[in-house]
Amino acid sequence: MKYIEVTFTMESTELFRDLLVDALGNEGPYESFVETKEGLKAYVQASQYDAGWLASTVQAFPVPLHYEVAEMVDRDWNAEWEKEHKAVLVQYNGGSVWVRAPFHPHREDVDYELIIEPKMSFGTAHHPTTYMMLSYVAELPMAGRRVLDMGCGTAVLGILAKMRGAAYVEGVDIDEWAFNNARENAASNGVELTLKLGDANSLQGNFDVVIANINRNILLNDMDRYAAVLNPGGTLLLSGFYEADEGVLIAKANELGLMFEDKKNRDGWSALQLRVEKS
Repeated sequence: MKYIEVTFTMESTELFRDLLVDALGNEGPYESFVETKEGLKAYVQASQYDAGWLASTVQAFPVPLHYEVAEMVDRDWNAEWEKEHKAVLVQYNGGSVWVRAPFHPHREDVDYELIIEPKMSFGTAHHPTTYMMLSYVAELPMAGRRVLDMGCGTAVLGILAKMRGAAYVEGVDIDEWAFNNARENAASNGVELTLKLGDANSLQGNFDVVIANINRNILLNDMDRYAAVLNPGGTLLLSGFYEADEGVLIAKANELGLMFEDKKNRDGWSALQLRVEKS
């Protein structure tokens, strides 16, 4: 797939960089970000790039922004990322998960080891939201459960759920690149996942656990669909948003009959554990 790179320069980067990430990622379609000394680089699929939306967002920003737009070459970024890509040790209550690429060393001193190819799909445990969601999947009961991983990306969360004994794991992603990457990662880890290309409108069946690590706007829009496929007493795990957004997401969950049970915070990001009342 082709990506657009937008390079922003601004004053007071420490004060306004996170606000810009929120505007581009939570309010808009931008998927990944790299901090620079002068500001930020932001990346969006070429098919999702809207020059008018970007211009209006920049105009409404509280401080002046200068930006340059460049189309990136359509290629597999694996070779580029391998140069800097590091394995991640996720530590949770009672154990640890080692998330590595095939070129990283194997470890015997961990509870779970996941091999994840570092391609363009989201979900390598480097981002705080993935780290927190892996912690939840590692801590909560999974044995015998039906699990749905929405916006599965690399399928790292679904793979761990399957390793922990989930009876059935379904991964759904709207991006064909992620779908193919998830299939490769499931095979590399020796687990069987049911993978589907689509969005929340395609959901069918019922689940004991629904996982969604996406962004605030999609979560708010699709939470009713997640709730609709949850079994009584089922668990909904949400992440992909900042701590400041917890209130609006919990309020939406309460409207749908979901009860707040727990939360995690890491580097300004948040993850929520919610539950459907038992009938």
